[in-house]
Amino acid sequence: MMPLTFMNIGETKTITKVGGKNETRQFLEKLGFVVGGEVTVVSEINGNMIVNVKESRVAIGKDMAAKIMV
Repeated sequence: MMPLTFMNIGETKTITKVGGKNETRQFLEKLGFVVGGEVTVVSEINGNMIVNVKESRVAIGKDMAAKIMV
């Protein structure tokens, strides 16, 4: 298990845990970051990422990405 921030471009993994405060977890779940879901890294610049999750592209900051474990 590792944070989303350690994934390489083009890599696809399954989400195993979503951490953070309750509000943060709910926000990420609304974006589609749920346990058991697939996530693919499209691009990464300075830790900020664009990922495919639930057939949508989502931009996420490195602080939020660090709370998602794959």
